[in-house]
Amino acid sequence: MAAVTAAMVKELREMTGAGMMDCKKALSSTDGDMEKAVDFLREKGLATAQKKAGRIAAEGIVTTCVVDGGKKAVVVEVNAETDFVAKNEKFRTFVDQVAQQAVATTAADIDAFMAEPWALDTSVTVKEALAAQIAVIGENMNIRRFKQVKEDNGFIASYIHAGGKIGVLIDVETDVINADVEEMAKNVAMQAAALKPLYTNRDEVDAEYIEKEKEILAVAARNEKPDANDKIIDGMVMGRINKELKEICLMDQVYVKAEDGKQTVAKYVEQVAKASGAKIKIKAFVRFETGEGLEKKNEDFAAEVAAQIK
Repeated sequence: MAAVTAAMVKELREMTGAGMMDCKKALSSTDGDMEKAVDFLREKGLATAQKKAGRIAAEGIVTTCVVDGGKKAVVVEVNAETDFVAKNEKFRTFVDQVAQQAVATTAADIDAFMAEPWALDTSVTVKEALAAQIAVIGENMNIRRFKQVKEDNGFIASYIHAGGKIGVLIDVETDVINADVEEMAKNVAMQAAALKPLYTNRDEVDAEYIEKEKEILAVAARNEKPDANDKIIDGMVMGRINKELKEICLMDQVYVKAEDGKQTVAKYVEQVAKASGAKIKIKAFVRFETGEGLEKKNEDFAAEVAAQIK
């Protein structure tokens, strides 16, 4: 049996919000398997439905580049070590240059992108251009990721939040492009930035994920109401599944600007489409958050100074 360490308990607490002793028991019961421990806590009703996202720690910015009259766009993330550098004009100019190259690239992944010639000086690669910037700025940097979006039958809207902390692209298929439709697309992009959906609509949600959720929620419901019949349990499970889908699917979320506090994003899009005499479909979205899933090293400045003095 694997030893349960304090670090493991701490990590599970941060992922689930459950109590320390509950986390320790869950890890002990699952032989230290973190994923199984999360499921164990959820079945006992001791953890939230969604595990918290990886800690946001790395600095840097996300930016977008839209070209061809809105038919093509890219979102990129470039990381730096400190927020001070992330706000530096030289760093931001370089990130914009990366975005301009990324919107035109045919590279299938970040490795291929890093190996291609740098558009502003084809005698070096993107990787070498990055190394040159690191030498100038004096801090480690990383071109982490990019995502292109194309839309021939509509346009792509972009939104940058908090000076580059979050970047969103919204793929809009429509036969009418006017100020109201463009404003709608920007509002939907802001929604995605604020409420952090995982999917555009329910059709994208993996069937296996739904089945696993049903299994976990069924055990949790049975623990809550051991005397309930199967029909009641099924009703509890489906109610919770629907509630979860309304939180993680963009089109099912309550529109943040809804006056009645009930209108969904889908209904808001329908409303704008009807008013504009248009056929509108939000096909997809891309949301990048700076440092998403990365863990920043915990620096003790006092200890560092003390070490230098010694």
